[in-house]
Amino acid sequence: MVLFDDNNNSVHTENSTATPPETGSVPETQPPTATPADSESQTSTQGADTPTSDLSLETPVNTAPTAPEESLQAVPEAVPEAVPVPEAVPVPVPEAVPEAAEPIHEERPEVLDFASALEAYSTPEPETVPGEDRVLRGTVLKVTGSHVVVDIGQKSEGLVPIAEVAGADGNPTVQPGDEIDVMIEKGETEEGYVNLSHQKAQRLRAWDEIDHAYSEKLPIKAIAIERIKGGLTVDILGARAFLPGSQVDLRPVRNLEALKGQTLEVRVIKLNKKRGNIVVSRKQLLEEEVSEKRSHTLEQLHEAAVLTGVVKNLTDYGAFVDLGGIDGLLHITDMSWGRLTHPRDLVQVGDHIQVKVLKFDKEKQRVSLGFKQLTPDPWLDAAERYPIGARVKGRVISVTDYGAFIELEQGIEGLVHVSEMTWSKRMKHPSKILGVGDQVEAVVLNVNPQERRISLGLKQLESNPWETLHEKYPIGGVVEGRVRNLTDFGAFIEIEDGIDGLVHVSNLSWTKRVKHPSEVLKKGDRVKAQVLAIEPENRRLSLGIKQLEPDVWETFFQNHRVGDVLHGKVLRVASFGAFIEIADGIEGLCHNSEATDEHGQAAKLEPGHEFDFKIIKMNPAEKKVGLSIRAVGEEASRTEVESYKHSGDGSSATLGELMSWKRGEH
Repeated sequence: MVLFDDNNNSVHTENSTATPPETGSVPETQPPTATPADSESQTSTQGADTPTSDLSLETPVNTAPTAPEESLQAVPEAVPEAVPVPEAVPVPVPEAVPEAAEPIHEERPEVLDFASALEAYSTPEPETVPGEDRVLRGTVLKVTGSHVVVDIGQKSEGLVPIAEVAGADGNPTVQPGDEIDVMIEKGETEEGYVNLSHQKAQRLRAWDEIDHAYSEKLPIKAIAIERIKGGLTVDILGARAFLPGSQVDLRPVRNLEALKGQTLEVRVIKLNKKRGNIVVSRKQLLEEEVSEKRSHTLEQLHEAAVLTGVVKNLTDYGAFVDLGGIDGLLHITDMSWGRLTHPRDLVQVGDHIQVKVLKFDKEKQRVSLGFKQLTPDPWLDAAERYPIGARVKGRVISVTDYGAFIELEQGIEGLVHVSEMTWSKRMKHPSKILGVGDQVEAVVLNVNPQERRISLGLKQLESNPWETLHEKYPIGGVVEGRVRNLTDFGAFIEIEDGIDGLVHVSNLSWTKRVKHPSEVLKKGDRVKAQVLAIEPENRRLSLGIKQLEPDVWETFFQNHRVGDVLHGKVLRVASFGAFIEIADGIEGLCHNSEATDEHGQAAKLEPGHEFDFKIIKMNPAEKKVGLSIRAVGEEASRTEVESYKHSGDGSSATLGELMSWKRGEH
């Protein structure tokens, strides 16, 4: 047998000097049968007789590794006899060929054919490797946390990533024993497993139908599998496709996770068979559907038309209703004839409702809708159904600082003002009496259909204690109560539950000038007072404390007249004069023009100084007394003159003598 080394030099494994056999004959030295032992002995003999040399036989396709020694084995008898043995033709050795150069096979095609046949026989034939576009049917052997082990009928099992067989809930959809379609990927794992893809196999099988839907622009169903960056992964007939987040709906969808597991109708908008990429859109189908609905709706849309729509969105000021491709605004004021705090009190998103078209702007595509306009206005005959003085029942729907709103019927509400809740004035807030949801009875006080207002009252259900107050507390009578509150202008005294009387600051004392009630009274004190006046219509009761004592002013006016001279003390000085105390609790005013002595000189009025004053004016109604120092001097002069005239011999005196006497010349 003849082999060739890397330089195309012939190497004989047996008796290198022997004459090569003729073409087509079997060498005489070759035994009729060969055994593994013989092959080994021949190899060992060669190693002993010939020097070691690296032999290289080129095999066009051979992926199974073999030992170098096996390439030198003798041809077993299993070699077909028809294989020709090439003649020992001298092989020219090319000059200046480097040792590392590959053999030049073009010059000896017959030798290469023999070497290829020998190599193919010596090396175990590798298993057929399917192409990347071939779909295999495999059996699931095991499911792990990261891969699915699949038997594809080859020497090594394959691995499919667990994500490719996961359902919408994230759990594997296959079990050991199931058969699935796979395709072989490039490369192997470190453990020797073949890389497989289940998605590619599904995509290839479903490709025809997907390609048809793409070409004809037909919708196709897809199942949302998982949320990924930028959108969703969907399953189309077993093939995975990408649904961008911007193509999921007409408006941005915030929570794409909620779509997992749902079946969506989509359109294929991008297809790359070479790369296996599929991009779909749901938005395009929705836009076409909306456009079709809009055209149909516009044909029926006109003012006063009654349409059925779906509540699409709620805001503080109303609700947007989808009429079929076009949205209309149902304002909160057009939802109910009554009062609504928020649209959700009447409708919810997704509700199917009938609405009436109030206004339609074709150019701007704006539609104003009404719901309450479908029913008659209940305020038209409200005055007849709720006459003044009638007792009505209703439900409290709102409580504010100024009162409570009571719903009498759908669309009719009445207000119970805080002042009409109780006869007492001490109520701090309506919530102390009424709460939302309470069923109450009230009396109709007023009805105004034009302004859609009904005034109600609760206290009218009870008798008015002010109407009989004069019988219990006659004017001039003495009452007793507790000081409940103090203000700048007086003190409120509670004489019974819900009945308070006011003691004005001017009615606290006859003699003291009280600037604030706290100078005389304290909150919580028990005091007596006299009833001065009652006003039932205004719910006012006037009381006085000083009236329980004698009026010093009345006594003063009874005992004094204009012209009386009194001794007084200056209490305080003002810019226009001075206030003089002329009796206990009695003050008079001496004006600056009256504060001069008998010589016309201004008197120095300072607090604490005492002078004689003459009463020149009295006003009992206003309790005012006018005083004068100048008048005292003039009165003294007249007295002295009269005294001089009647003194001596009674002869008449001249005017000069009187003036000299007055000046003290005598």
